[in-house]
This record gives sequence, C-alpha cells and structure tokens, in this order.
Amino acid sequence: MLDTNSAVTTAELQFIDDESRNVSIDRENDSEEIQQLQLPNFKDFPVEEFFKIGFTHHTAILSQVKTLQERYFYIRLCANEFLKVDTLKKLMKEDIYHNQGSLPNNFIEKLPSAEFARRAILAFKDEYTLDFINVEEFGARDIEDVDERIVENKIVHNIKNFIMTFGRDFTFVGNQFRIEALGHTHIIDLLFFNRELSSLVAIELKTGPFKTAYLGQLNIYLRVLDDFVRKPNENPSIGIVLCKSADKAYVEYAVRDYDKPMGVAIYKTATDMPERLRKALPDMEELKKLL
Repeated sequence: MLDTNSAVTTAELQFIDDESRNVSIDRENDSEEIQQLQLPNFKDFPVEEFFKIGFTHHTAILSQVKTLQERYFYIRLCANEFLKVDTLKKLMKEDIYHNQGSLPNNFIEKLPSAEFARRAILAFKDEYTLDFINVEEFGARDIEDVDERIVENKIVHNIKNFIMTFGRDFTFVGNQFRIEALGHTHIIDLLFFNRELSSLVAIELKTGPFKTAYLGQLNIYLRVLDDFVRKPNENPSIGIVLCKSADKAYVEYAVRDYDKPMGVAIYKTATDMPERLRKALPDMEELKKLL
C-alpha cells in the first residue's frame, strides 16, 4: 500500500479531483442546454417563475387552462404568492384570470394574498356612471371646467346613490377626511369602509384626465391611513383615483412601482350620456325624493 503522501498517490488524487470537477461542470452545462432546449421560445414566457413552482402545480395548470396567456398568469401567481395546489385550483375554478376586471391596478402584487387581491379586484369597476351629476347645472360645458370640490359636494349630497353605484358593501366614512400626522395635514377627498374587504377605501376625485402625480399623492394618503387610522383587525387600505379619463396601459405601467394597493377608474356624468338615456332619468328633485 502506497503512502498517501507519495508522488504517485497525490497525482492520482489530483487526476480524480479534476475529473470530478469536469463532470460537475459538464452536468451544469447539460442542465442549462436542456432548459434552453425544452423551454418554449414564446414572448413573455415566465422562465424564472416556471422553475419556482412544483410539478403538481404545472399539471393542474395544463389540465385546466387552455391559453398561453392564462397559463403564464397562473404560473406567475403561484410563484409570487407561494400558492398551494388546492388554492390554485380554487382560483382557476373561479376563473380569476377573466374576472380580474379591467380596472388598472397593482392589487395582485401589493395585497397580502392572491385570494384577497381577487376579492378587491371584483369589488371595483373600471368605469362608473355618476348620472346624478349634470355639468350643465353648473353652467359649464365640460366637467373639467367645474371645481373638484363642487363635484365632491354633489357626490356627498347624493351619497346613497354613489354608494349604490360602487356597491352595497361600502360604508361612507367622510369627505375631506383630515389626518394629522408627522406635523402635516393630509386631506382625503372621500373615505369609505368596505365590509367585504374589511378595508378603508380612499377615493381621490379628479375632474380632468389621469396624471401620474395623483398616484404619489394617494400612496402617501394610504400610508398615513394604515399607520394612524386603520385598526389592528383591518386589512390594508386601498386607494382609487376616480378621474374623467385614463389610458389603461399607461396607468398599469405607472402603478407598478408604488407600494400601496391602488387602482384608477373613470366616470361618466349625465352630460356624457346619450340624449335618449338622459331623458329616461328622473330629474334631480325626483331623484332626491327617491333617496
């Protein structure tokens, strides 16, 4: 038996060690080549997320979802939210992909769970009809010519109708809601509480088109709501910018980098409605009696 310090044994050990390294490198290269060969060369394919989820998740997605974009959606959702297979199957059964609504938002990324994000998405629409607002009553030709506080007061005076437009689970908390925090005053246009979501909902009303500055303002409001107003048993506050018009693709791009859950919706007034529909509506006095 040779001494372990002998030149022959050392050379043999060095040769074995080098061979092991080469085999390991070859295997890594083979693995990368296999991945490159096996992965479909489709645009937007979620490569990183694909390898983060298990075989059972992939099987469930392949068996229940037919289109590529839907499959990409659920792959990303599983990877980002660490979904269990049962939860994934439930969300696919509820068809969350098609029931997202077209409200531009960042709910999936910023809310605590995929299930909660789904409920938040379903709670809001991308467009609301505020048929109790008639621009002509204000002596203006367009809503952009009307002061936002005047429109806000009109909403407050018709708050029951406004809540019915948004949904039955909304409870009105207040308008021009003031929060004193860190030596600054923050004033939220309209504040609601949604019982289904157990969340405060801050609405910033704008009479003109969407501007990115509105998101920064709303993000601060949501932060102070969560830190100084929200109760321990409540979910994170949600913000909605309600404006006259918005480019959805641009909003979706802009909203991604903000850390609070937000969406942007647009609204139409009675003035925007076709003449035949306007005539079918009760006048303001009749509407007040109904409310």
